[in-house]
Amino acid sequence: MVTGSGPAERVRDVVAPVVAHAGLHLEDVQVAPAGRRTVVRIVIDLDDDAVGSLDADTLAIVSRGISAALDAADPVKGAYVLEVSTPGTGRPLTELRHFRRARTRLVRLALHDGSVAAGRLLEADANGLVLADGDATVTLPFSSIARGTVEVELSHIESQEEDA
Repeated sequence: MVTGSGPAERVRDVVAPVVAHAGLHLEDVQVAPAGRRTVVRIVIDLDDDAVGSLDADTLAIVSRGISAALDAADPVKGAYVLEVSTPGTGRPLTELRHFRRARTRLVRLALHDGSVAAGRLLEADANGLVLADGDATVTLPFSSIARGTVEVELSHIESQEEDA
């Protein structure tokens, strides 16, 4: 996704190869004025099939690569501030790739019929999602889902750390 045109598209063309070379997904590019400067926001994420989250060391390495590529190509006129981040857990789940990335996480889904479903996301593909809700599993067609969110759960993180 590219938010904006012109400069955002030029920035995307420069940073996309850097992000792809790192095996990551370029989620969004925004170029917006901020006073006398411009803010360049790049959002990157793990590949669709990855489970987990992008670690800070990888984010820093890719950020340096993006910065170097932007310095070399100079797609933004004048001074700019570069912000490179991940979508974070607050990102709404609206695309299949978002749901695939949220596998193993506790999710809350808003369905097109107005109802809500919640559970641990076990599977996500073009046909639908499989949620574990207690001892039962529920399969929902992807077409029935309006959007979803990842629920933050500290107890799940703590139990994973204890198992490590």
